[in-house]
Amino acid sequence: MSEASTRGQDDGGEEVREVVRGLEERGTDVVRVVYPDLIGADRGRDILVGQLPGACEHGLTFCRAVYHTTPRGDVVPVAGGLDAGLPDICVHPDLRTLQPLPWEPGVSWCLGDTIDPRTGRPAPESPRALLRRVLERTAEYTGGAGLTPVVGPELEYFLCDADPAAPTGWTPYGGATGNVYSAGRRGDPDGHLLRTLRQLADLGIGVIAGNHEFDGGQFEINLTHSEALDAADRAFRFKAAVKETARREGRLATFMAKPFNDLGGSGFHLHISLVDASGRNVFDDPGAPDGLSATARHAIAGVLAHAPALTALLNPTVNSYKRFGPDTLAPWLVDWGLDNRSAMVRIPPERGAGTRLELRLGDASANPYLMIAGAVAALLIGIRDKPEPPAPLEGYGYDESSAPRLPGTLTAALDALEADEGLTELLGAEFTGTFLTYKRNELERFQQAVTDWEFTEYAFLI
Repeated sequence: MSEASTRGQDDGGEEVREVVRGLEERGTDVVRVVYPDLIGADRGRDILVGQLPGACEHGLTFCRAVYHTTPRGDVVPVAGGLDAGLPDICVHPDLRTLQPLPWEPGVSWCLGDTIDPRTGRPAPESPRALLRRVLERTAEYTGGAGLTPVVGPELEYFLCDADPAAPTGWTPYGGATGNVYSAGRRGDPDGHLLRTLRQLADLGIGVIAGNHEFDGGQFEINLTHSEALDAADRAFRFKAAVKETARREGRLATFMAKPFNDLGGSGFHLHISLVDASGRNVFDDPGAPDGLSATARHAIAGVLAHAPALTALLNPTVNSYKRFGPDTLAPWLVDWGLDNRSAMVRIPPERGAGTRLELRLGDASANPYLMIAGAVAALLIGIRDKPEPPAPLEGYGYDESSAPRLPGTLTAALDALEADEGLTELLGAEFTGTFLTYKRNELERFQQAVTDWEFTEYAFLI
C-alpha cells in the first residue's frame, strides 16, 4: 500500500496503525503535517511517527490566529481571533496525502484539515475547506449535470542569491536576461532547474516540465491537470517545496508578484476545463463557433463578469499591482481571446479533450486554494446564469478603448470583491469578511510605512 493512497485520517484505529507500521518499515520516524494559511504560506508541525494515531484521532492544536497573522508576525484583529481570546483550531492529518520528503531522510509530510473544535466543522478561514465548499455546490450551479472542474496550474518564480551589496540583500540568480524558453546551463549555471525538477518528481506532485523564463533568475514549472482540489493541493505543495529546496542551497525562491523594479513579474496561470461523469470535456463542441460549447462560452462570460472581484483573490498583495500595465504580458483589461497571450482569458488552440480556458490574471503570490475557488466560483455562476461573452480580442490587448480596465490597486480590488454579491455568496460571508479585514490591514500598514522610493524621491530636495 503506497503512502499517497492510504486512507484513515479520521479513525485512529487499525488502519492508522498499519500506516505507522509501513512508515517505520521504510525508516520514517517523523511526519510533517502542513496546511495553508490565508496567504498560502505553509504552517505545520513535525510529530514523531508513534504519535500519529493520536494526532488523527484528536487533531493537532494550533492557535486560530495563525490565519490572522501577518508576514511580520502581527495579529490582525479579525472576528473570532483576538476578540475571542485567541481560541484553538485542530488540524487533522489527511493520510491520503502522505509523501516521503526527498530532501529530508526519515520524514514524510502530509496535508492537514483544520477543524473548529467549538463547532466540529471546518474552520471558516481554511482555504482548503473553502475550495471544498465551492466544489460541493457545482451540481447546484450546473443543473445537476455531474460536472467536475479540472485545473492545470502553471507558476513562475525568481531564484535569488544572497548579496550584501544589494538593497534587499538579494540579487537574481544567474543574472543573464534573454534566456526565455531555454534549458541548460546558459541561463542556469548551477543546474538549479534540473535538481528541482527531479526532487519535485520524487515528491509525486505531478510536475510536467520547466524552463528558464524571461528575466535572469526567473523559472517556470508546469504541473499536470487534475480535479480542482488535487490541483490546489499540488500547487500549494509545489510552492512550499521550491522555497524549501532553495533554502537548502542558501538561496531565496520567491513567488512575489514583482520583486525587482527593473525586471518583470511572475504569473500563476490556471488552465481550467469541465468534464462530465464519463470524462468528456464539456467545453468542446466541434460544430460550434471556434469549437467552444455553450457551456464554455457561459463559463468565459462568468469569469469576465466577476474579474474585478477575482482580482482581489488572484492578485492579493500591494505588490501585485506593480506587475500590471501595458506591454507586460500580464493582463490589464477584462477581455478574452483565441490563442492570444495578451488577453486575460486565453483559449488555447487545442480542442477535443484539451479544450480549456487559460486564466492569466493571477500572479505567483496568490494562494492556490483561494485562486482556484474564486475562478471555479465565477465560471459556475456563468454556467448557471448563461451570459454570453463579448467578441474575442483581436490583436494586442492593451488598448483601453477595447475593454474595461482591471482594478489598478489592491484597494479597488477589495472593494470590487466586497461589492460582488454573487461571488461572495458562493465563497461565504464569514470567509469573505475575514479576508477583507486581513487585506485591508495590509493596506493600512503599507500606507504608514516609509519606502526607499520615498526617501530617494524627496529627502534630498525637500
